[in-house]
Amino acid sequence: MRYTQRLAEAGAVASVGSKGDSYDNALAEAFNSLFKAELIRDKGPWRGIDDVEIAVAEYIDWYNHRRLHGEPGLIPPVEHETNHQHPTPPLRTTSG
Repeated sequence: MRYTQRLAEAGAVASVGSKGDSYDNALAEAFNSLFKAELIRDKGPWRGIDDVEIAVAEYIDWYNHRRLHGEPGLIPPVEHETNHQHPTPPLRTTSG
């Protein structure tokens, strides 16, 4: 539901899942590669499903809230999203 609302707010059209469109899976494929490299291969072996579930939750939390992303200026994605949703008004200067 939030996904659909966010798309509508941004004036975007949902295209996830359309057949034959390589762009639909690019983001998921990139994230899956990072996820496997940074968590599954580096942190295993796992003792059971509970270990995996906890590790996945911790990884997703880190990925969204503390990972520094280079594109928006080395800030976490959640901070970039907050800045986008609530931009700081420009400073006013007085002349004369």
